Amino acid sequence: MANDQLSATLGAIQAYAAAQHVPIMEDQGIGELMELLKVQQPEQILEIGAAIGFSAIKMAEALPVCVVDTVERDDTRYLKAVEFVRQSGFGERIRIFHADALEIPLADLKMQYDAIFIDAAKGQYERFFDKYEMLVPKGGIIYCDNMDMHGLSDLPLSEVPKRKRTMIRNLMTFKKHMLDHPCYDTELSSSGDGIMICRKK
Repeated sequence: MANDQLSATLGAIQAYAAAQHVPIMEDQGIGELMELLKVQQPEQILEIGAAIGFSAIKMAEALPVCVVDTVERDDTRYLKAVEFVRQSGFGERIRIFHADALEIPLADLKMQYDAIFIDAAKGQYERFFDKYEMLVPKGGIIYCDNMDMHGLSDLPLSEVPKRKRTMIRNLMTFKKHMLDHPCYDTELSSSGDGIMICRKK
């Protein structure tokens, strides 16, 4: 019954996301992230950008002992995430914060996370990293989704639509920063829309 309930919830999330144009991870990307997390086996995960709860629920499903804290600022998405998490049966292991991730006090969160998953405003990834990386111990991993931005990151900036240039410029600056970061071993996966894996030395 529990598996049926979870499958029904995940199906409802995907249907809602398609109908309401809410971006959630593609099958390939979410599959790759789950494989990476199964290898790492984190017990405490912080997600920046809950949307409607899809990836948080998938993480709780893949890692039976992990606890997930996730942050979402949009009112409607937050309420849907609360609803879907409750329906999933993982309400005791997923804690959803209704807040702007750049404004929420760190004191509201746990003081250490084995993994952080960043999947929110793409142009703000470096600011998210700067705020939260102190919560990751040595050996912990920060995962960043959408590093390819549907192919836009491979284009010369002059060919990127003007309204997206600042976001893409910021994303590319952050990618270079992490590849060169002396305190992190960083690699890129092309799965889904591109996942960057940053392990703290």
